[in-house]
Amino acid sequence: MTLLALLQDAAASVPAPLPFFRTQLFYKSLHIFGLFLSFTSLGGVAVHAANGGTKATSTTRSLTASVFGVGMLLALAGGFGQAARLGMTNTAIFPGWLWAKIAIWVIVAVLSILPYRIPALAKPIYLLVPVLGGLGSYLAIFHGL
Repeated sequence: MTLLALLQDAAASVPAPLPFFRTQLFYKSLHIFGLFLSFTSLGGVAVHAANGGTKATSTTRSLTASVFGVGMLLALAGGFGQAARLGMTNTAIFPGWLWAKIAIWVIVAVLSILPYRIPALAKPIYLLVPVLGGLGSYLAIFHGL
């Protein structure tokens, strides 16, 4: 075999790089951006409700709700995209830390409706959401549980 044939065989065996929108870095960035949007929106709603604001007096209610929803969708899509890139495609074998992150996502989604319904919970929610975000970060980095 000639040197040229060996080089061609070696080049053919190297897989083509994935486009950026299919890489783990893309999904991680999407996930984190979604979390920023969601947490910022939920924090704004909690502060407004804690200061005595209601749904009726909120001039930015539709904006914060939209930003929260888009953020949660991006966080979910980015999270599952990362899981797929890591080879976790079967929900029956998801590790415990991933189930815990899904539970945190559901808890944050439920917390979004509480500040206006129960204004006394607005301040605790404002303090709890960063704790949940930190717990999610811990689980993602150290794969605890």
